[in-house]
Amino acid sequence: MRITSALRAAIKGQHLVSRTKVNHNVFPQHTKPYYNNHSIHAFHRTRSYSAMLPSSIHILDPTMSSVPNQSSCRNTESFSLDPDFVASYAETKPPFGFNGLGEIVYRRTYSRLKVDGTREQWFETIERVVNGTFCRQQEWADRNMLGWDACDAQRKAQTMYDKIFTMKFLPPGRGLWAMGSPLTEERRLFAALNNCAFVSTSKMWDNIDGARPSKPFVFLMDAAMLGVGVGFDTRGAQAAHAQNILVGNPHSAHARTVTFTVPDSREGWVESTGLLIDSYLAYEHVNYEFDYSQVRAAGLPIKGFGGVTSGPEPLRELHQLIRHALDKHIGQPLSVTAIVDLMNLIGKCVVSGNVRRTAEIAFGDPHNPEYIDLKNYDVNPHRAAFGWTSNNSVFATVGMDYSDVSRRVQKNGEPGFQWMENARRYGRMGEENTRDTRVEGANPCNEQCLESYELCCLVETFPANHDSLDDYFETLESALLYAKTVTLLPTHWPETNRVMLRNRRIGTSVSGVAQFITRHGLNELRTWLDAAYARVQEIDSHISELFCVPKSVKTTSVKPSGTVSLLAGATPGMHYPESRFCIRRVRVSKSSDILPALEEAGYFIEDDVVDKSSMVVEIPVDHGEGVRGLRDVSMWEQLALAALLQKYWSDNQVSCTITFDPASEGPQLNNALDYYQYQLKGVSFLPRIDYGAYPQMPYEAIDEATYNKMARNIKSESQLHLVRDSEKKDAEAERFCTNDSCTI
Repeated sequence: MRITSALRAAIKGQHLVSRTKVNHNVFPQHTKPYYNNHSIHAFHRTRSYSAMLPSSIHILDPTMSSVPNQSSCRNTESFSLDPDFVASYAETKPPFGFNGLGEIVYRRTYSRLKVDGTREQWFETIERVVNGTFCRQQEWADRNMLGWDACDAQRKAQTMYDKIFTMKFLPPGRGLWAMGSPLTEERRLFAALNNCAFVSTSKMWDNIDGARPSKPFVFLMDAAMLGVGVGFDTRGAQAAHAQNILVGNPHSAHARTVTFTVPDSREGWVESTGLLIDSYLAYEHVNYEFDYSQVRAAGLPIKGFGGVTSGPEPLRELHQLIRHALDKHIGQPLSVTAIVDLMNLIGKCVVSGNVRRTAEIAFGDPHNPEYIDLKNYDVNPHRAAFGWTSNNSVFATVGMDYSDVSRRVQKNGEPGFQWMENARRYGRMGEENTRDTRVEGANPCNEQCLESYELCCLVETFPANHDSLDDYFETLESALLYAKTVTLLPTHWPETNRVMLRNRRIGTSVSGVAQFITRHGLNELRTWLDAAYARVQEIDSHISELFCVPKSVKTTSVKPSGTVSLLAGATPGMHYPESRFCIRRVRVSKSSDILPALEEAGYFIEDDVVDKSSMVVEIPVDHGEGVRGLRDVSMWEQLALAALLQKYWSDNQVSCTITFDPASEGPQLNNALDYYQYQLKGVSFLPRIDYGAYPQMPYEAIDEATYNKMARNIKSESQLHLVRDSEKKDAEAERFCTNDSCTI
């Protein structure tokens, strides 16, 4: 049973007004914005606060005052949630999903170190995130002299807090980890709140605003080191050939040698890489040598992002490999292979540099054999060491012949497909939209069509965690308010800010689709999504007026999800699980204080066969009664579901990795693409291949009897949520999304 806010307060024997159950329709047409020029205190002197509430707000106990704690309504102070409100959640067990898996993932990935050296608990993480969100709104209001109604903000913030606590919506993993942390509050690295980006190389030679040819490459590297996944295209090669722009020779007799001392920072690594690339592409006649003495040695903590330093070796190797790649092109136009090589080498460096995960997707011409063969390591043996760092897709055109590329897909699942004409022409498929004609590509997981240098912020909602459509409407208000707030925040890239200020693009996603269909049916899903999409447009209009910004160019998507959906016990995005029942294995540091609690709770724990500093915990997972495993869902049914979501929900894109049987369904790929090119904006495929068992696999399918035996050993009264973890290593950020189809 999910305990409501009011019920929790009643159980505790107290009536916290801020915890009263209300209809959370906080943006009706007649509601006053909380950015106004009137003090809420003056209003209180004339009539009660409840009298000003719109008629859609229903207080459960009419005898209670509905005014938040007056100390939280001071317009002159920086926003902060009422501490009594937050404290009332401290001992409430969060509804983490999948027999404790969600909580283990939370503690490993999102629970940050506090000032006292202990790790956050769930109620504290949400407090940080919500406070950070509303502080940024208040900052926007103050900077633009819009006025700030602290009481109304407090009410909306408490609603958002409860929606997150009860897993009805969640900010992206990036937001759970970074929002309200020193990364945003002190270092102002707001780009880290975004999931993904896209950059085009088509104008790399145009010297726009003095930009150097290395600009797309250094943007990708900088973004990747902040944990933002990046898509890119290969159009710069066509431009180089068309304009006969040749790669220069920095080793010539005319070149002067310059030594650059690499600063011990993200910016230093990025700058050094840009200088090296431009020494070949910008005809500077400079031969750079690098001094790595300022770069910290390996094994030291990385402040802000978690993990430990790698030392200078990954950067030194990157510089050497860039020289090797570009030396082969001296006196020739830059090739498609060279562009992808440079981007992939940067991705490999970022991973080796202990940012740990990054994501790239390359887009190219489906009729260019050079591009199509990039992952054919018989043709390109040098790429075997780093070609894995990107998924490769093609810019498909509606009506093209798919026979050749579909044969390649049948072998290894690549390339994927992106129909830019559909992305530019439509919002939801069938609804023409002329506001987004400048998109040039997509993010690595292919749920957001983007302009060059544009970022995207995604939020994740869980329709299956709601009792009614009205309940879901209420959640959407908080979800959009979070996402739209992130669009207010500048990045350190001017070209990105110019796009994002204009577009205000967000991606309100749905997860647990398979569970919803199982419980309620496909027609009910269609009904909910169609109605919810209309509500999203209304909410976006209200919030845009509130912030005095343009409406978002697009608002909805379906992301592949990853660890965020695990927190809520939801299947990821539109995808079905491999099996209804499975064992999910996660690694936990031997120094973590939660290990004894996990053992006491009855989980099976053993030494990690790979990492001697970790233990492996086995969690039995049941995705829900009646939920089918992926082997029971055909390629055609998956495509049909993606098309339904693209028609009734997503005006951006649907991230869909379609699993197919190579023998029975592989020969049908060409026909499938012929039919669904008119219904999708992008799609990728994954052949179902049995790789066999190996020790401590992350997922292992099991039968119901095995699941029941494991589940019986887990104590339902586990107090894991009360354990104070004093491990001194900070959580390591989720990098963008964590679906296997788009991460390195």
